[in-house]
Amino acid sequence: MTTASMLTRVMRKPPTRWRSIIIHGFLILGALVMIYPLLWLASSSLKPANLIFSDLSLWPSKVRLQNYVDGWRGAALPFSTFFLNSFIISGLAVVGNVTACSMVAYAFARLNFIFKRTLFALMMLTIMLPLHATLIPQYALFYNLGWVNTFLPLTVPKFLAVDSFFIFLLVQFIRGIPRELDEAAVIDGAGPIRIYWSIILPLLTPALVTTAVFSFIWTYEDFLSPLVYLTSMDLYTVPQGLSLLMSSKGASSWGPLLAMSLLSLVPLFVVFFIFQRRLIEGIATSGLKG
Repeated sequence: MTTASMLTRVMRKPPTRWRSIIIHGFLILGALVMIYPLLWLASSSLKPANLIFSDLSLWPSKVRLQNYVDGWRGAALPFSTFFLNSFIISGLAVVGNVTACSMVAYAFARLNFIFKRTLFALMMLTIMLPLHATLIPQYALFYNLGWVNTFLPLTVPKFLAVDSFFIFLLVQFIRGIPRELDEAAVIDGAGPIRIYWSIILPLLTPALVTTAVFSFIWTYEDFLSPLVYLTSMDLYTVPQGLSLLMSSKGASSWGPLLAMSLLSLVPLFVVFFIFQRRLIEGIATSGLKG
């Protein structure tokens, strides 16, 4: 290596290093902006009610742990009831979406049947259909079935593959699995069900984890559907419990409300951090394969 090339290489390093520092600085600044509301929530949940909006510092001058006790017992029922209801509904939604959507996706991606393309196009069109457009017909249907004020309207449809987004996600992933595996299984005498269970399903794990995580998060934080179908307080979910806590005592419940809001985020963070690697893998591979 000549002296001139060595000098050129040395002179190029500082700009690259400074560019990296600037980029990381902007990323850190953006991360702080994004995480500030969460930090404010955690700080305000420990403050007395008269300091929540008057004291803007993230470090509370007075710590009031009683907010968590009042929030847990502040509604007509313990907040554990709302957590349990949310976990039941979200768990059944996860099982239903993972099971039903994977089978429908396998049919669209691998099997040949009449009107396959038409049905797939109609399924994709339902993604653009807003929930409010079907809310009244669905309520009328569930009311006539006697399902109102039960968990059935919130869980049974999940076992009928009603979430088109997850079907599309799984179809994209299955299309990236080599068909040679199916052909080899057919030579060994395997049918469609055996191929789905023994070949497709194990290779579908990253996309299934993505489906499960998003199903849990979206169902857990859903407020509208439980509000429409659940009328008994002992069936309320976490979002309804938070609204109940707010409406029961008004402005004096800000401390307990923020405390319970922070606790309600814990399951979401736990699920995300446990399945973070699989979640990113499932989204990335589903987007690249087609």
